[in-house]
Amino acid sequence: MFGFGRERRRRELRNQPISEAWRAIISRNLPFFERLTADDQKELLGHLQVFLSEKRFEGCAGLQLTDEIRVTIATTACLLLLHRKTNYFPQLLTILVYPSGYLVEEKQPFDGSVWTEGKSGRLGETEGRMGSLVLAWDAAKEGGHDPADGKNLIIHEFAHQLDYEDFAADGVPALATREDLREWTAVMRTEFALLRASDETGIPTLLDTYGATNPAEFFAVATEAFFEQPRALRRLHPKLYNEMQRFFQQDPAAYSSEEPA
Repeated sequence: MFGFGRERRRRELRNQPISEAWRAIISRNLPFFERLTADDQKELLGHLQVFLSEKRFEGCAGLQLTDEIRVTIATTACLLLLHRKTNYFPQLLTILVYPSGYLVEEKQPFDGSVWTEGKSGRLGETEGRMGSLVLAWDAAKEGGHDPADGKNLIIHEFAHQLDYEDFAADGVPALATREDLREWTAVMRTEFALLRASDETGIPTLLDTYGATNPAEFFAVATEAFFEQPRALRRLHPKLYNEMQRFFQQDPAAYSSEEPA
């Protein structure tokens, strides 16, 4: 009964119209929205209503939360949900938003056996087990203004949330079948190895070499490229593009603001 009630409430939320003020925020901060089909716009706005109803936002370091912050982040995150059955990032409870980059305490290995402590600067991070995601607002907002620069902090961090849906941060989101898993693994293993080789040799690459850190970061970086530079990704990494297209059930090349490939 609980699940039925939740789905009914979500259906009601998806059918509610959004305010003109919210629509203006989306048009101003997220130029990709106007390039979507009317059906996709409607679906995305429905997901936005559910997301904002179910997720909690908290301002950090003195940041006062506004509708601009909440709507911009939520709309971008929900782009990853189009055309797919979704449970709205079920591991995520809270989005923490800083005004800009922030510092965190961390330990790092030094000289093999000694650990050093220090502060590390970050723009975002996500933690599936703790149910939280952190974003620097200035970087998050900037990522949406140029939808074809290959950089989008919100997409990157929410890709990690998709990765966590099967309770493992391994670069493999929840896939429908074993065959999907086999094909995904084969393609991603090859593409990850190519990116690591590019990183080690300094060969220019479309994908951000931060994705060579581990398979989880590779998936997040590939998701950024899929939505921000789909035509280039399709041309240079066709097998990777096909796997991403099959998972996301979208073809961002159809609405990209990239120059034609």
